[in-house]
Amino acid sequence: MVTTYSSENIMLLRRTLVLLTFSSVSVGCAVGPDYRKPEVALADHYLGKTQVDQRSATAKADLEAWWEGFNDPLLTRFVSLAFDQNLDLAQASARISQARSGLRMTNAALLPSGNLNASAARNHQSLETPLGQLLNATPGYDRNGSQYEADISASWEMDVFGGLHRDREAAIAEYQASEAGKNATRLAVAAKTADLYIIIRSLQTRIAIARNQLETQQKLLALVDLLYSKGLAPKLQVHQVEGARAQTQATIPALEASLEEALNAFDVMLGVPPGTYRTELSPVQNIPSPPQISSMGTPADLLRRRPDLIVAERRLAASNARIGAAIAEYYPKFSITALLGTATAISTGNLFSSGANQAAGVLGLRWRLFDFGRINAQIELAKGQEAEALAAYRQAALRATEDVENAISSLVKREEQTGSLLQSEASFSQARNASFAAYQKGVVSLIEVLHADENLLRTSDAKAQAQTEAARSAVAAFKALGGGWDESNLASQFPNALSMSSH
Repeated sequence: MVTTYSSENIMLLRRTLVLLTFSSVSVGCAVGPDYRKPEVALADHYLGKTQVDQRSATAKADLEAWWEGFNDPLLTRFVSLAFDQNLDLAQASARISQARSGLRMTNAALLPSGNLNASAARNHQSLETPLGQLLNATPGYDRNGSQYEADISASWEMDVFGGLHRDREAAIAEYQASEAGKNATRLAVAAKTADLYIIIRSLQTRIAIARNQLETQQKLLALVDLLYSKGLAPKLQVHQVEGARAQTQATIPALEASLEEALNAFDVMLGVPPGTYRTELSPVQNIPSPPQISSMGTPADLLRRRPDLIVAERRLAASNARIGAAIAEYYPKFSITALLGTATAISTGNLFSSGANQAAGVLGLRWRLFDFGRINAQIELAKGQEAEALAAYRQAALRATEDVENAISSLVKREEQTGSLLQSEASFSQARNASFAAYQKGVVSLIEVLHADENLLRTSDAKAQAQTEAARSAVAAFKALGGGWDESNLASQFPNALSMSSH
């Protein structure tokens, strides 16, 4: 059956469409301040750049995959595993999904919403009610009746003053902040994984140094015991060597306990139960050597390289947009509602007849005319949050440069310390060999040998710690520089969002 509509219904529909078109054209005058990225006063170069450039390193690391510059395949493998398995990254991905949902809701708020409704009802009137008795007295009254209805309705809030658009700008900025937040988490995971790996190798090296020293002292004890049994050495020397050996032995359990903790933390960082990768990490390897930093850039580059700074800047943009959304509450809000359908209480055969047609169009107005005090408070709150976000962004930028300066200073100084300790270790090793040979010949006392052993152990352990701190400082420098992700990803993934959130 062909549905027909009256001229009045058609005119009403036309007027509704005209109003919708007019409102869509008029929207675009968004109240509130347009966002502009703030300027941050930063130095032209890093204070320690010259010293970093003069470092001698066997390898060079690119910022995007700096962990590969350590030339340790196992470290590279574990960083990749951390990217796939780390639970902090999983949480960051979930936050992106939440922000994406928020953005979709603000997009939907700008569009009309529609509903399709249909119903069929069957009624049986009681004759014991006053209405039933009255109707029953009517000739031809049928107690049984049916009612059928089908209609389509649509409504749209016209964003005349841009409040909904400001909400959308805030949602876009929050979405971008969540994406940058995941990159910040990714960088932190890579840095923490590398840091724990270096600590594990350091503790293994220090334990090996202590055990090697313990073995040397055990050989010395065997020699002194032999001399004592032949009456060539006093019992005092036996006790002296035993005491030195026990002292060295006592350092190993503490180092082993720290190694256990580091191994457990490493497994948790990779999102697996403690002990999962212990067998793979058991073979002792050298402490990774810090690579040369390929390109440091300038402090201003941190504003686009460090994802945590991008998070702070995007949240500033979101707070700026919320000021406009709050100001828009000063103004009236218009809405359009339209309904088009059919209704009949007779039969389905007449449901789509011209007589059953029904239509309605409503232009709504909502204005918080006597609520300006509360609106003023909301605007002041939004402005205060924007001022806080601005201060947080500028402070984060300053602290980022501080992180870089501290990391590169520590890297340079720790490498200088390592070089000095290498020379010291070589000298003490020679001194120890010479004193032991002289003791065997009876030229020097046992005290000289024990003193040489102590100096060699202390220096070797200090050298391992300096190497560790140098490698950890390199990791800190790469993290502070924002290395570990492709900075062009954010712009390439959201070009439209970026252009719409900045003016």
